[in-house]
Amino acid sequence: MTHRLALLLLSLAGAPALADQDPLVPAPAPFQPQVEDPMLVPAPAASKQVGTWEEALGLVRERSTDLRTAEANVQRAEGRWRQALSVLLPNARVSAGVAYDLLNPDNPVGLTGAPVMAQPGADRQPTVPLASGTVSLSQSIVDFGAWRGLSSASAAEDSARANLYDVQRRLTLSLARTLVATVAAERAAEINRVGLRRALERAALAQRSFELGAGTQLDVVRVSQDVEIARQSLVSGDEQLHRAREALGLALGHPEEVGVNPSFNLQGLVDQTRATCTPLKALSERPDLESARTQLESARESRRQASAGYLPTLGLNSSLNALTTEPGPGRFSTWSIAAVLSVPIWEGGLRGGLVRERAGIEQQAAETLERTRRDVTVEVARAQRNVSVAESLVKTAASSLDLAAKTDQLTRRAFEVGRGSSLELVQSGAALRQAELSLALREFELVQARLDAFLTEARCDW
Repeated sequence: MTHRLALLLLSLAGAPALADQDPLVPAPAPFQPQVEDPMLVPAPAASKQVGTWEEALGLVRERSTDLRTAEANVQRAEGRWRQALSVLLPNARVSAGVAYDLLNPDNPVGLTGAPVMAQPGADRQPTVPLASGTVSLSQSIVDFGAWRGLSSASAAEDSARANLYDVQRRLTLSLARTLVATVAAERAAEINRVGLRRALERAALAQRSFELGAGTQLDVVRVSQDVEIARQSLVSGDEQLHRAREALGLALGHPEEVGVNPSFNLQGLVDQTRATCTPLKALSERPDLESARTQLESARESRRQASAGYLPTLGLNSSLNALTTEPGPGRFSTWSIAAVLSVPIWEGGLRGGLVRERAGIEQQAAETLERTRRDVTVEVARAQRNVSVAESLVKTAASSLDLAAKTDQLTRRAFEVGRGSSLELVQSGAALRQAELSLALREFELVQARLDAFLTEARCDW
């Protein structure tokens, strides 16, 4: 029966019968149907595209909110350090004003409302109303709490700068991953259209066999169902492409889709990132570890600052006062200098509570450092292992694609001559589509694994 159907197919196709065919004449070429479908049109390109790594990185530098936030944190830390330093530097102040006693208009008064006594026999007497001014200078001599506060602010500034470097590293890694994901989505969309075209060709082949009497209605329905499955994969793939482009747009600071130019050199992405980031000499130099370590140091110094509040402080104050006189313009009335020793006695438990609070902050910083150290160790080991895993998966995916392509070719040929079923045709087509997608994704995963392995042990300084 199968042989008879094959003869029928060949005869209706215009080929000579097998019995009458010269054995030296090659077999007829496989049937190649011509199919057209609106969904076979390539996915439209994004309105905005990036063509080089430098262009993409420049957009991140210009528009990244995470980068601006990290830079603002550095600015805040610098301001805090300057505030802590001001307590240890000389502080000078000038004040001036005019005072008038409403109840006793003839008595000169100072800015505090206290009367200024006229000096008997003096040539110059205070004026009414009285204008006076004061120049004051204060200098801290011994203040352990202020020094601890300066150390805490300095460590916090170092932590903010290290966090900025880590943000730059993470933005570089995120940008590279997003670029790879977008290119992978572009490639998957192309493969889905190739898969739909092949499914349509199989449907045309099954329809032709049915019309020639060599196939059944079941064959046509079964292959048509495979076409709809291919359409579903194409629609899902296009949506993933849109989402990948949107993610790339957000990474570049644009609330819209951004695509990747076909000329983008994805294979050289690792070499391009090496121009932006440098490998670490030791894992302990990684910015997030350095940031957590200096943050712990800042918390420790802050706790010591609170403890130093129990200690006395010694300062030096000097004040120069001047007032207007008649005849004018005026004279210096007093110039004083004083050494001030301040000894804390009791403040209602404020310092004790402050010490306990900052001790808790120090403990939290220590736990954060330990957690970060563990996460970094696992992340680096996993990134290094993923490279060899990705290389092995690419090899197996390439072998699987070769076998799937051969299987699909043989299955189609067998179906054409009536020796294969539509179920085998559908299964081989689905396996080929999956093998093509798998190889493409594995190749992109290998690029991503190499990027991760490099950037997990790198320092990025833009």
